[in-house]
Amino acid sequence: MAEVRALTNLVETPSEGGPLRSLVPVDAQALDAFRTGATTQQQEWLQASGLKPKQGQWCLLPDAQGAAGLVLIGFDKLDDLAGWAAAAARLPSGDYRLRDTLAPEAATQAATGWALGGYRFTRYRTGAASPARLVWPEGADRSAVARTAEANFLVRDLINTPASDLGPAELAEAAQALAKRHDATCRVIVGEALLEENWPAVHAVGRAAAPQRAPRLIDLRWGTAGPRVTLVGKGVCFDTGGLDLKPSSGMLLMKKDMGGAAHALGLAQMIMDAGLPLQLRVLIPAVENAVSGDAFRPLDVLKTRKGLSVEVGNTDAEGRLILCDALAEACTEKPDLLIDMATLTGAARVALGPDLPALFSNDDEVAAALLHKGEAESDPLWRLPLHKPYASWLDSKVADLNNVSSGGFAGAITAALFLERFVEPEVPWLHLDLFGWNPHEKPGRPQGGDCFALRALYSLIADRFTG
Repeated sequence: MAEVRALTNLVETPSEGGPLRSLVPVDAQALDAFRTGATTQQQEWLQASGLKPKQGQWCLLPDAQGAAGLVLIGFDKLDDLAGWAAAAARLPSGDYRLRDTLAPEAATQAATGWALGGYRFTRYRTGAASPARLVWPEGADRSAVARTAEANFLVRDLINTPASDLGPAELAEAAQALAKRHDATCRVIVGEALLEENWPAVHAVGRAAAPQRAPRLIDLRWGTAGPRVTLVGKGVCFDTGGLDLKPSSGMLLMKKDMGGAAHALGLAQMIMDAGLPLQLRVLIPAVENAVSGDAFRPLDVLKTRKGLSVEVGNTDAEGRLILCDALAEACTEKPDLLIDMATLTGAARVALGPDLPALFSNDDEVAAALLHKGEAESDPLWRLPLHKPYASWLDSKVADLNNVSSGGFAGAITAALFLERFVEPEVPWLHLDLFGWNPHEKPGRPQGGDCFALRALYSLIADRFTG
């Protein structure tokens, strides 16, 4: 079970007896200014290093006493969070301190990037290298840095954990641990009790799994006063595709198919840690889409919590089936903001690639506000339309609707239109179709489970509900 873990690469004081090097961040302008004031020896070393003011580049220089105690780190832009993450990931082990004092906002940005750049998934590895450690920059908001980094690490740890160690039961345990830490409540409905309490689609998708991996509905609540914010996360802990079986290449990364649930828990961690004055609810349908004699079948007609019947056009479009029950329940309380997060469609990745979550919304003002936050937090999203004429592609001759469209076009849009059928029009709703995975090693972003739009979403909620 993944847990929220403390920061290890930001320290109060450097290690005794070890070297402590001064860091100087430089973009093109700052590098020119440094050269002007540098000693002759520093200028010679700098010339020999070939350092360019670009993200991920660095060089060691002698300090004023001639010791190798100064490190220049390159930036495309000095306020770039990714630049600090790249520095933390690439610099050798040891202790570092900023040479110059930064403004509080810049210090917080630097510390946040450094913390995020120190992420490593080490659960199954021995002898992991020690990270480069930064002495806390003066003026940094330590609570905000820790809040962001810990939530990010929680999301990544959950996604990176293989399905053998993270099934529906373990995902529920992670939610319960988070609830306990923040004095929240967490109710879990398991197996046949889902039918008794009217979660038929969640049960149908997960019923083929082994008994110890039975489907469940996780319902976390925190806060007793203020606006209502409800988060819904897709918790498919492994997706075989069901009877419409995925090929091996398509199944390879399906441990990440609970990435939406991981993001919901990470965002909940940030909200509760900050003590935002609101009522938070987190709904996570947690299942394994397995293959057995009890698996749901193509062209089965499923009941849903809302009462709509759904014909199964494809058992590999299971995420929207479990989400529809959770969204219907979420709307019964008329939340002031409803957000669902899901690793839902390959179509969104074809359109936007792995780095940009697709955003859909029934509220233009809320959507615009989130896009703005994404730009401000260097945590971007891209809005796609809920194009109503495509809704007819979900028509069924035997049920209220089908879970997939009749053609291969606009898969992300038709998936969002399916979910919209279970959202009340008056409830402001944001749907994020995200990848949850970084396919290539990047500075400060190791290959594997990754976190998207979390900072943007938290900033939106904090601004919107803390007037």
